[in-house]
Amino acid sequence: MSKVADRNLVVGLDIGTSHVKAVVGEILEDQTISVVGVGSHASRGMDKGGVNDLDLVVQSVKRAVNELELMADCRVSSVFMSISGRHVQCQNENGMVPINNQEVTQEDVDNVIHAARSVPIAAERKLLHVLPQEFTIDVQEGIKNPVGMSGVRMEAEVHIVTCADDMAKNLVKCIERCELNTDQMIFSALASSYAVLTEDEKELGVCVVDIGGGTIDIVIYTDGAIRHTGVIPVAGNQITSDIAKIFRTPLAYAEEIKINYACALKEMVSLEETIEVPSVGGRAARTMSRHTLAEVIEPRYQELFELIHEEIRASGLEDQIAAGIVLTGGTAKMEGAVEFAEELFQMPVRVGSPLNVKGLSEYVEDSTFSTAVGLLHYGSELIGSKNTNKNKSSESVFQRIQSWFKGEF
Repeated sequence: MSKVADRNLVVGLDIGTSHVKAVVGEILEDQTISVVGVGSHASRGMDKGGVNDLDLVVQSVKRAVNELELMADCRVSSVFMSISGRHVQCQNENGMVPINNQEVTQEDVDNVIHAARSVPIAAERKLLHVLPQEFTIDVQEGIKNPVGMSGVRMEAEVHIVTCADDMAKNLVKCIERCELNTDQMIFSALASSYAVLTEDEKELGVCVVDIGGGTIDIVIYTDGAIRHTGVIPVAGNQITSDIAKIFRTPLAYAEEIKINYACALKEMVSLEETIEVPSVGGRAARTMSRHTLAEVIEPRYQELFELIHEEIRASGLEDQIAAGIVLTGGTAKMEGAVEFAEELFQMPVRVGSPLNVKGLSEYVEDSTFSTAVGLLHYGSELIGSKNTNKNKSSESVFQRIQSWFKGEF
């Protein structure tokens, strides 16, 4: 965690396939986040969430972090970093511990979570998250916080997220070469959900779909807890590639055309609208119909949405996400994407942008910053819980000493 001039700072770094986003926020006294600096740079050396050129990734990260440090007037020492890729996997597990008719303590909760996470994990896998879903004490199910309750035995259901250890090590190497430390790695869609969801949506049941350049990251909440996570290794870069090939234009111009003129539903585009398409090899630019562009893009969006639909069906939770789907990430912003998604999924769909941020909020209100801002919220909560546990530990020691002096120890 970075501290400058007594400021309590937390830094989120999202190394995506298309862009590197870095955001620094100050944790205020009421535990809200005030954004004080932002850095963004085109990402090079990444493919579908994995590193394929270490040096290029290091250059991209350095430029984004330098921009952030200049804006925030601080020196970054460590970051909370996102991770994605088809290697990310999830599983639901449970554990049980006896509590012998005593009141449940935080230590009991930690023990039962430890029991649930003690499933064998392959040597090449790295444990990313152990996320409690619910607890059961004897016959009472669906308990969110069991501390202080009584019973004979307690069970916990948890959601475990793992990733390929070598993929994680490559990302950590990039950070180390930038002379930074990694506070923790967080699955991208989990981070995004911290930024874009409301508590009501989590309780009602919702699916966050983070559509980036190289991957689509998915996380499903029901009853306030995460039940499923997944990654689809195709995303927005496929659309850019299609535009470049079909319209015979360089990839950089294809990306510009996609951002400025593309529409996911051809019926929303007038037949009269035209756009200028730059050619390759110094040839003159051509005038094309925007409707033709939409005809190229619509089948690709249909393919992406069908892959998402298959993932939701495979989770077995399709009937439990009453709040619908929240799309986020750069590819979710395209005109017509929400309308197309609602038509295909037959449920409510909205584009999610970062919520509950102060300070330079206008810099991060775009959905492309959802993961980076979510990392700030995740980091803030983690730091807050560590401080709380430290205070509780100190209080416990003090109480024991006090009891000892009273002759009760």
